[in-house]
Amino acid sequence: MAGTSNESAKAEMIDLTKLSPDQLMQIKQEFEQEMTNIQDSLSTLHGCKAKYAGSKEALEAFQPEWQNRQILVPLTSSMYVPGRVKDLNNFVIDIGTGYYIEKDLEGSKDYFKRRVEYVQEQIEKIEKIHLQKTRFLNSVIGVLEMKQAQAAKLLQAQQQQQSSQTA
Repeated sequence: MAGTSNESAKAEMIDLTKLSPDQLMQIKQEFEQEMTNIQDSLSTLHGCKAKYAGSKEALEAFQPEWQNRQILVPLTSSMYVPGRVKDLNNFVIDIGTGYYIEKDLEGSKDYFKRRVEYVQEQIEKIEKIHLQKTRFLNSVIGVLEMKQAQAAKLLQAQQQQQSSQTA
């Protein structure tokens, strides 16, 4: 099956030099939009990774003497109420889309460790795609610049020919 995907990849290869400048410009614009989307995705993933890593670090800093310690409990992103730590081994974790799970301290640490690792894997996959697309975009830009330079030389030659015919 790997040979089949390799063959289809070869079949999809395009000789950029055979495309018109307008076609190259359209491809360039599409890839620039894709690159922007990839950058946005990477930025979001880095934010998620930081959030998970921050939660894991908070759990690593958790101390047994914090039993009955007064803390601020967030009601919204900018409003808190005072509270007390009652159970040092029972955590409620937001796993997304309104779902929560309960885990003990070690289970919570493990959950966030696995989430950080998973998000890092996704970042690495997307960075590879970004690199491939950057290389292709640079190829498109190089061919486009070459065609534009050829067109400019052709135009200059035509202008010189016209001016020598009128003289």
